[in-house]
Amino acid sequence: MAIGFATNHLVRHTAEGDPEALAHAIADAKTAMVVMAGDIPILLTGQPGSSLLPASMLERLPDHKEQVFLGIFAGQKVVATLASPETADLFRADPAFTVTDLRSIATQGLVRPEELGLLATTKSVLDWHSRHRFCANCGAPTSLAHAGFRRDCSACGTQHFPRTDPVVIMLIARDDKCLLGRQPRFAEKVYSCLAGFLEPGETIEDAVRRETFEEAGVHVGEVRYLASQPWPFPSSLMIGCIGEALSDEIVIDEAELQDARWFTRDDVRRMLDGTHEHYAAPNPIAIAHYLLREWMRS
Repeated sequence: MAIGFATNHLVRHTAEGDPEALAHAIADAKTAMVVMAGDIPILLTGQPGSSLLPASMLERLPDHKEQVFLGIFAGQKVVATLASPETADLFRADPAFTVTDLRSIATQGLVRPEELGLLATTKSVLDWHSRHRFCANCGAPTSLAHAGFRRDCSACGTQHFPRTDPVVIMLIARDDKCLLGRQPRFAEKVYSCLAGFLEPGETIEDAVRRETFEEAGVHVGEVRYLASQPWPFPSSLMIGCIGEALSDEIVIDEAELQDARWFTRDDVRRMLDGTHEHYAAPNPIAIAHYLLREWMRS
């Protein structure tokens, strides 16, 4: 089972020793453009559609900001382009294009799975540029460098690189039951795995134990890694783990969770196949869905 955004056939580019890589890619008429209007992708409509737009697409944009040479995808150079949020409105009325948010693209299968990974890369790196136009060291403006995978400060010489925020997400099990929780923002009836950001100097295992105890009051012993998922909202890496609970009592942190409870294997089976009358599983694009299926196989 493919995890959403995790399939990516991009041969990533490094601009070391090639300062003109981005300029050469932009000048190549065969280069594909992946365009984000703010944080909204612009797709070619199809069954499925595609995020790979012709290079001539740039001529239709009223303006654009940063561009990044991502690398080679299916034998074609790919450049990510950040346009203004208002640009999306110019294409919504044109049936040749589909303009919607990345989460909807993933849940509705509007592009091939491998393009989801490409879109995740595009959204993350362009979002980083939009948030880091000034130096965190001295406050001066920064400029794009290394084909878009670095920003340089001419005032103090600091080099800034795109960041990824690691997040642990864990299926906590005890005997034949597992711990799931929900937040108010979740869709109706959905319960999911607990999750939280790693803190500085913390191991993955300790983050799983800390977050589970903080949110649900459950002590966790053994922790093992299972899988990971790029989560471009805006630029996280979900690190999926299985943890063994050492205690049963739940004490909910109401600032974090609306509810948390233990679910039996029969509960989870019916949640996954959509037949449970009270509860529902996370969407299949989410790594939490994958963790639940893997636990059911164990």
